[in-house]
Amino acid sequence: MKSNNALTSDLLEKLAAVAVTAGIVLATTVLFAPQAHAQIKVKMATLVPNGSSWYLILREAADKWKKVSNGKVIVNIYPGGVVGDDPEIVRKMRLGTLHAGVLTTVGVAEIDKSVYALGVPMMYGSYEEVYAVFEKMRPTLEANIAKQGFVVLNWADGGWIHFFTQRPVATPDDLKKLKLAWYNDTTDMTDIMKSLGFNLVPQPTTEIVTALQTGLVNAVPVSPQLAIISQYFHFAKYMTDLNWELLLGAAVIDKRVWDRIPTDLHAPLMQVMQEAGKKLQDEIRKEGETDVKVMKDRGLNVVPVDARARDAWIKLAESAYPRIRGRIVPAEAFDEALKYRDEYRKRGGAAK
Repeated sequence: MKSNNALTSDLLEKLAAVAVTAGIVLATTVLFAPQAHAQIKVKMATLVPNGSSWYLILREAADKWKKVSNGKVIVNIYPGGVVGDDPEIVRKMRLGTLHAGVLTTVGVAEIDKSVYALGVPMMYGSYEEVYAVFEKMRPTLEANIAKQGFVVLNWADGGWIHFFTQRPVATPDDLKKLKLAWYNDTTDMTDIMKSLGFNLVPQPTTEIVTALQTGLVNAVPVSPQLAIISQYFHFAKYMTDLNWELLLGAAVIDKRVWDRIPTDLHAPLMQVMQEAGKKLQDEIRKEGETDVKVMKDRGLNVVPVDARARDAWIKLAESAYPRIRGRIVPAEAFDEALKYRDEYRKRGGAAK
């Protein structure tokens, strides 16, 4: 018969063996059990004003991301430039303090300057012309942006840039007499515009209303949609009837954040953003003429540009193309855009 000490020793050994076995089972269960993904919060910034129809479309898309992902992906939107202008948004995305942005051409160009090929002043005469070129260049644009660590969620535009001014402007010489708000911080483009004779006043987009009110500037290049959303037209009651350039933009997300989202959610989340881009595009087309009418009813004067004046604008813009090519727009992208535009026109899609 074993002594009490021997019995105690045997019991402790058995208990220890059971504990080890239980520990192994527990560790194995934890190791190989399906892991619940932590909630991913996406900080998205944009210049789109809070409460605007554009913001509401973004808000709707953010709500759908939460629903589609069963609450795994939450999008917090920072509208109205509260975290800075487009270049600042891209800088903060690179630092990781922001994760996504709805950007204008200026912001997208901080990632890949090839996008400027779609916004060369007076190069295009219609939406159809721009988008015929865009669809040809889109795969390369998105590939270039991916190489820089960003994923394009959708593309859209904010309409044609016009000059909103405090005095009538029909010709280039008219505009040269005014102080033009300038929020493109590209030194080369600033130099080119100055060389054309324009009086530029660098101004963050978030301070343009104040600048117009105080007389610091008396002209601003902006689309009618943004003019009414940002209320610029209250302080610049003349709009030049000239399509200077198209305000193209895109919603992009940091690839590091995108890769944290379960891959099975990528397609449905992308679809939500594509639908939002389409809805935004349709709204811009639908409300374009309506916005001008609303502003006219509130005192806006549309300044006509006749054929002779239009030719003067085209001639002035084209005189800068040799300096824009390679300096602002990568030479290859500039040449491709011009080639595709000319091919479109030869097929009968002449500028309008």
